[in-house]
Amino acid sequence: MQTTTAPSPGTSGQPHLKRVLSVWHLVYYGIILTSPIAAVPLFGEAQVLSRGHTVTTLLLAMIAMSVTAVSFGRMAHVYPSSGSVYSYISKTLNPHVGFILGWAMFLEYLFQPIQNSLYAVLAIHRMVPQVPFALLAALTVGFITVLTTQGIKFNARTNEVLLGFMLLVTGIFLVQAFRYVVLHQTFSGLVSLQPIYNPATFNLRALAAGTSFAALVFIGFDGVSILAEEVKNPKRNILLASVLVCVFTGLFSGVQVYLAQLVWPSHANLANPETAFMDVARIAGGPLLFTAYGVVLLVSSMACGLAGHVGAARLLYSMGRDDVIPRKLFGYLSPKTGSPIFNEWIVGVLAYIAVLTIPWERAAEIVTFGALLAFTAVNLVAMLHFWYSPTATARRNFFTDAFIPAFGAVFCFVLLLGLQPWTKYAGLIWLAAGLIYASYRTRMFTLRPKLFNFNET
Repeated sequence: MQTTTAPSPGTSGQPHLKRVLSVWHLVYYGIILTSPIAAVPLFGEAQVLSRGHTVTTLLLAMIAMSVTAVSFGRMAHVYPSSGSVYSYISKTLNPHVGFILGWAMFLEYLFQPIQNSLYAVLAIHRMVPQVPFALLAALTVGFITVLTTQGIKFNARTNEVLLGFMLLVTGIFLVQAFRYVVLHQTFSGLVSLQPIYNPATFNLRALAAGTSFAALVFIGFDGVSILAEEVKNPKRNILLASVLVCVFTGLFSGVQVYLAQLVWPSHANLANPETAFMDVARIAGGPLLFTAYGVVLLVSSMACGLAGHVGAARLLYSMGRDDVIPRKLFGYLSPKTGSPIFNEWIVGVLAYIAVLTIPWERAAEIVTFGALLAFTAVNLVAMLHFWYSPTATARRNFFTDAFIPAFGAVFCFVLLLGLQPWTKYAGLIWLAAGLIYASYRTRMFTLRPKLFNFNET
């Protein structure tokens, strides 16, 4: 994205981005990034982890993400051209700390295409179970990788069509689920506390694990800051749009999951937790709705997988070009396509291996690990900048400058701790590897580290 600024008065005009976008443009863009069906692929696993309290986990995660959105929006105004919480850490705290956080976010970026590719394979396998899983994985990951090497992108029109299709299928499900509940339980069945609090299965540790997993629904809300230089009144609208995206995503996802739990109240007999929502759709609307959800999940996962694949390959290229990792391999561009072709195939091979060896919920939680760590850090940085920095002394407000970011940091950190042990161990091992690598590249932290350039993704 072009980042030149508007010319000052009296100077000759230079190309610059125009501030033409309203807060609603940002909200629409953010909803596309988070996806209105983001809760659908998570439903079954969240039901199992939370013991039937998925609605509650979504609402709790919405609170954590909304508070974080406030901190994120304020920091986006301080560093409007950045677009990455990683930059806030490097500039506010320390570049060495920033490098370690960038290392954690690097894991998140790499696992995004893995997670989406794996879910696309699972969705296809539910519709054609007679085809071997390994073959489907090879075809799906191979197809995404080939598209990536050709430089194909989904433009804004494709996103709008996909969003419209997702909203249409979701609307049909809501109507059919409403109809199913009324026919089987009358209108009184629409009002139930069981999806929110079921004393027979309620457990705080399970709720924490489910909430940590449900946080994945909201990942992407921070992307609205990418448009910071094209927004009217960015100081107000970036913050407001980020919060509205989180609230809309939480409430809209909550309604879908609430009705799904009314249709299928039990969390203990889900034969295929990864694609459980498709089974709920079949009960509510028959085989046609089952197939429709299979198609929309497939298309959405393929699109997100392609975008994630491109982003991961470009991040590797950026790191290679800047000599964060070996330049000769990772900093190579194909003379024919102008794309980092080695990186694209490396990501494709890693994605295929991971699809065959890592359960989808583990891949999803690894993405969440990096995001929650980053969100915890940005809340802490917001508190440091707006409450503790010398420039903030004269205009501090305890509630907005200290309480909100502190609450967000604690909440996100608790969610981070609530992840499954396997995920936390994997994340800690990855952070340890980053610490060792950083100490090597900086001669035991005596040199300034080469920094990740997340703006290239």
